[in-house]
Amino acid sequence: MKLLRPAIALTFLFIVLTGLAFPLVVFGAAQGLFPRQANGSLVRDSHGRVVGSLLIGQAFTKSEYFHGRPSAAGSGYDANNSGGTNLGPTSDKLINGIHDPKNPSGDFDGVVDLAKAVRLENGLSADAMLPSDAVTRSGSGLDPEISVENANLQAARVAKARGLTTEKVRAVIEEHAVGSNSASFGPRRVNVLEINLALDK
Repeated sequence: MKLLRPAIALTFLFIVLTGLAFPLVVFGAAQGLFPRQANGSLVRDSHGRVVGSLLIGQAFTKSEYFHGRPSAAGSGYDANNSGGTNLGPTSDKLINGIHDPKNPSGDFDGVVDLAKAVRLENGLSADAMLPSDAVTRSGSGLDPEISVENANLQAARVAKARGLTTEKVRAVIEEHAVGSNSASFGPRRVNVLEINLALDK
């Protein structure tokens, strides 16, 4: 009992400290200092309804919206099935895809297919150069951002669908662009949900 009693007491002490007190302190600090980030960086529309998160991409298909990069997460942007294709850069499947008429459920669009679709959707020539994020899937499948270059190639389509000038749409892109400075790494980019909501306003 001399050994058992302190062992039991210490077990309960550390359960209280590490299982209750510490998580409550971290939760309280996060809510007090970074409430928006701690609650998922949720975005609300003009009616106060949650329409998404700045951290998780979602599929936009209408012509008046900017579209995110392709996704391999489940059937596309499935947060319960996050992941990439795990295909290497020389993979024939990655480049040319798989299209088997006998097994349509196993179809997979490759870079060639995705490039053709992007060019057609945006009224580009068959040999127009495309940014890599327009035709490749991200590692998580949930990337909420696209490059400014990708956004600009979609600008004319979005402008036409909304009855705006391309210059006005590109101004919205520039207004929301981040990156390429000392505080941010990587190419200049925009959050797809953010610019779509800005255009809705």
